[in-house]
Amino acid sequence: MSDDLDQRAAELDRAHAGTDLRDRFLLPDGIVYLDGNSLGALPKAVPEAVADVIGRQWGTDLISSWNTHGWWDAPARVGDAIGRLVGAAPGQVVVGDSTSVRLFQSLHAAAALRPDARVVLTEPDGFPTDRYVVDGVARQVGWTVVHARPHEIVGLLNSDVAAVVLSHVDYRTGALLDLPGLTAVAHEVGALAVWDLCHSAGAVPVGLDAHGVDLAVGCGYKYLNGGPGAPAFGYVARRHQQAFVNIVPGWHGHADPFEMADEYTGAPGIARARIGTPPLLSLLALESALTAFDGVDIEAVRARSLSLTGFLRSSIETLVAGADFASSQDDALRGSQVAVRHPAAYGIVQALAARGVVGDFRTPDIVRLGVAAPYLTHAEMVTAARALRAVLEAGEHLDPAWATRNAVT
Repeated sequence: MSDDLDQRAAELDRAHAGTDLRDRFLLPDGIVYLDGNSLGALPKAVPEAVADVIGRQWGTDLISSWNTHGWWDAPARVGDAIGRLVGAAPGQVVVGDSTSVRLFQSLHAAAALRPDARVVLTEPDGFPTDRYVVDGVARQVGWTVVHARPHEIVGLLNSDVAAVVLSHVDYRTGALLDLPGLTAVAHEVGALAVWDLCHSAGAVPVGLDAHGVDLAVGCGYKYLNGGPGAPAFGYVARRHQQAFVNIVPGWHGHADPFEMADEYTGAPGIARARIGTPPLLSLLALESALTAFDGVDIEAVRARSLSLTGFLRSSIETLVAGADFASSQDDALRGSQVAVRHPAAYGIVQALAARGVVGDFRTPDIVRLGVAAPYLTHAEMVTAARALRAVLEAGEHLDPAWATRNAVT
């Protein structure tokens, strides 16, 4: 049975050879890296690009690089590169700051676009930052927060709903929400659809323009592989840009920033969503990282992802009796991860890492195995499943060394 998995993995890797981008990344030997949904692997293009930014652009050309090396235009230029992956035409995505800041900014813009509506709908189990920011903005603008699971949203929609704020992919379970359908029903009552794409950008086709999404945010360090602390992105549909109110009106979003005017006048287009000086080192590292997707269609990445995640799940089912999955078996309902429930999940994750299979833990009981399709193979999915079986059979997850959790889990 185990040998059958090896044969099947080899067949699948041959079938998907056209989307194997492993040679565009730098990964340590002997590691199966299943944590790209927390921190993407290092693209080969990044070290040289960052060295050039530091040594030549900063080190030699100094302040002139704002013009000669396009530093000033980078937030929108990198935004357009991300836009290609999330289905946004040029001029609708800007990069800079964090997801928290971008979500705060987007929600205040939504409140200004829907000034007479008093309710925001959001999910009770969303990522903590999203829930905190929604609650904070609600206090500031006078919204009532209503928590609803996706299947409950339709029954709660009415003309008093200003915005529906959801994550495209659930960070714990990997559940993929119906972005087109939920956006459409929100629009039926005049509500805005605001999406968090942190766990889908670079892994799942989003189609922001095609599905009429109003506002969206996402980070640059997960499936986009931009590196630790990579800046976030914000999407503002072109139809909303003229009326977009920037709650953090920094000088980079001014219509004429170098006039140093006394009063703020928002720039035209997506530049209105800029705030202050971006972190250029990380922004340009993200730009070089995105070249790993050159020549590859996001639908092809998704096809590889579905094959990998489906095969990982079936390999675990074959090798680990009674595995309890939190992620769906249905391709249409699964992002790019496989989540397994176990009461000793933290110990399992640590024991797997000791065997060279790196995933992560999410409270209270999730072993989260993120599958960044461009640099993983079906053979590695079998390796991961065998490691999970070995950990459980040997009781390695019960080692007292795992009794105390690390600060970052």
